[in-house]
Amino acid sequence: MPKKQPLNPADYIEPLYMNGLHGRMLRLKPSPRKTKEILVVYGQHASLERMFGIAESLNKYGGVTIPDLPGFGGMQSYYRLKEKPTIDNLADYLASFVKLRYKNRRLTIIGVSYGFAVVTRMLQKNPEIAKKVDLLVSAVGFVHHDDFVFKKPNYLVLRYGSGLFSRRLTAAVAKHLFLRPSFIRAVYKSSGTSNPKLNTNNPDERDQRIAFEIHLWRTNDLRTYMYSTSTMLRIDLCGKQVDLPVHHIAMQNDRYFNNEFVEEHLKVIYNEVTVYVSKSPAHVPTLTTVNDASKLIPPALRRLLAKA
Repeated sequence: MPKKQPLNPADYIEPLYMNGLHGRMLRLKPSPRKTKEILVVYGQHASLERMFGIAESLNKYGGVTIPDLPGFGGMQSYYRLKEKPTIDNLADYLASFVKLRYKNRRLTIIGVSYGFAVVTRMLQKNPEIAKKVDLLVSAVGFVHHDDFVFKKPNYLVLRYGSGLFSRRLTAAVAKHLFLRPSFIRAVYKSSGTSNPKLNTNNPDERDQRIAFEIHLWRTNDLRTYMYSTSTMLRIDLCGKQVDLPVHHIAMQNDRYFNNEFVEEHLKVIYNEVTVYVSKSPAHVPTLTTVNDASKLIPPALRRLLAKA
């Protein structure tokens, strides 16, 4: 029996033009027997290509749509409109997309890392959208700055350094000095296997992962990345409730979050929280293949996706 050829992400990506900004959207249609619609909102350091394996894995449960957000995945940023990529602006953009794309249809939403924070803010600001959601999933998501496990000195450097490099001139200098492929490659190679994303014994695979990391750093808008980093290190979404249960995927050994704190903060916002522990070795793998996705999404949640 001939081996099944892998799908090419480019065949499933289409242009996205909304609110004056150009981006892209990944769309995998549902099979004739499946009517579920799944919206995936990816995180800060990602792209449609990085999320393709997750989309393939989810496609067995229904149609999958993944849009870029302004400044992420190569999409034009809010700075082009002379606005900042605040979480409110990103949430408003996502709400516009949902209202335009889904209209009277119900949907499942999966938010990944920072993407889940944007989803949460969207649902807080748009209760009518929350009423259309059949299933809400947080994939290593967070809603409060205390969820992070950074040591105080590292936290302060990240918070104020990201704020500094979110400015136009400093971001331009950083892009010129630090986003050169040779520099990024050297930094990742020097980290060795201490970075879970590169934890493989296959040198060719490690080089492939580093090459993709270079692509991500150069594709995503640096100012938006820095601004969103500063935002997440100050974020607190616990001031308003959302009338939905949430299913949260936590990493067994997440190097970014305190899982207990994340759960407690989710309980403040959502009326019910179910936690699933994933054994995926990284927060989110660099190259998210179908096999990676199977590790990221626990079996119990897969069964729920099949039913919902």
